[in-house]
Order: sequence, then structure tokens, then C-alpha cells
Amino acid sequence: MTSQTPNSSNRKQGKANNPAACKARTTTPSKLDRMISHLRQKEGATLDELCTATGWQAHSVRGAIAGTLKKKGHAITSEKIDGVRRYRIGDPQ
Repeated sequence: MTSQTPNSSNRKQGKANNPAACKARTTTPSKLDRMISHLRQKEGATLDELCTATGWQAHSVRGAIAGTLKKKGHAITSEKIDGVRRYRIGDPQ
């Protein structure tokens, strides 16, 4: 009786082991990716727009701006126009 190792050549190749199958899959943008695309718009984005885009609550959006995006090196600016605060993103530093 011969023992087979887990890496024996007669086992089927799954999608995880097939690089061509991995490339064929499309990925949806993450919530942070969606935030970044909104923030890179010429007019920027309001807190409500970012909440709608991500499905997060306001405090989570503000936390992502202040924490995650700044840690990634993005320069975040905000200004109040007609009583509405708009956030914008610059190029990574």
C-alpha cells in the first residue's frame, strides 16, 4: 500500500490553486475605495453622501477619515460651504 501526500499530483486543482481562475473574478470596490472616489471628486463629498456610499454611521465615516485614510497618507481637507461641511482628499503624501 502506498501512501499519498496531500500534494500528490493526482488531486484536482481547485479555483484557489488556479491563478487563471483568480484573475477572471472581478472584485467590487471596498467601502474605503468608494469613500476615496467620492472624496476625490472636484466638489468633494458631504458626510451624508459618504454615509450613503458606505452604509456606515456618521461617527464611523469620521473615524475612517481621521484614522485609516490619514494613516494611508492621504491629505484630507474640509470646509464649510453654505452651512454644509464638504470633505476632499488630495494626493497621497
